[in-house]
Amino acid sequence: MLPQAQALKAAGCSVIREEHGSGGSRARPVLTSVLDGIRKGDTLVVVRIDRLARSLSHLLEIIEQLEAKGAFFRSIEDPIDTASPQGKFTLQVLGAAAEFERALIRERTKAGLASARLEGRIGGNPGLRARNPEALRKVRLARHDGYMERVAQTAGDWVPHVRRLRPHMAWEDILRIINASLPQNRQWTQPRLLRAVRAYVRDGFLPEEVLERAARRVGDDRLPAIVAAIKGADPQITLQAICDRLEAMRERTPRGRTTWQPSSVKMLLAQAEKLGMLSEKAIKRTD
Repeated sequence: MLPQAQALKAAGCSVIREEHGSGGSRARPVLTSVLDGIRKGDTLVVVRIDRLARSLSHLLEIIEQLEAKGAFFRSIEDPIDTASPQGKFTLQVLGAAAEFERALIRERTKAGLASARLEGRIGGNPGLRARNPEALRKVRLARHDGYMERVAQTAGDWVPHVRRLRPHMAWEDILRIINASLPQNRQWTQPRLLRAVRAYVRDGFLPEEVLERAARRVGDDRLPAIVAAIKGADPQITLQAICDRLEAMRERTPRGRTTWQPSSVKMLLAQAEKLGMLSEKAIKRTD
């Protein structure tokens, strides 16, 4: 067993995953999978911070995702354990340092541009001005890498739903399920979601099947499918919480009402079970 795996086992980790990619890259399938599977009360443990992220901003983004799920983060060799008051204080200090670093970079960039203008220098890449093919290729790759880093920051919001529900459910319904649990400033539009999904398929993070055309659903099984999707994402969710989610989605009841009752959700879950839409884990939680 590798020394890092031994240290994690000694720390009490029950599941140990190994990422073969660089810690400096945000587009890592194993890390994405781990963050997808994190549940409330879980703790993500690493031996050292640099095994998880090579930048402070990336580390803080990951910890923010964990906190949104009610999970914790701990580094064995660094003084960070978000389950303890000391660890939370350390995290606050790191956050302040990251903001200070960003402010310094902005000021240096502005000063550099102003100095270049005074000296009559033209900014930009000479290769791009000359339309050099190699320079253009590098810019395209850099833009793609930057886009993938930004998308990776939100992967926990949408990747689990897309992987689990496509192509069985239409994009319109998946989009409403995703947005129902997100604040207004983080909600997705269908074009943005499709662009992110295509990028993840192209880079091998999602299977090509998710882009296949969804089969047309008959009216009778659409609501059971939506309720089953919500239950499948969180088997511990209560009937009332599902009601709240459906109302946030502005989904009408089978009788056309805007207010949902737990009894209606329970009926739809029973229908979903008969239609084979619920996983065994979700069925047990419902029972």
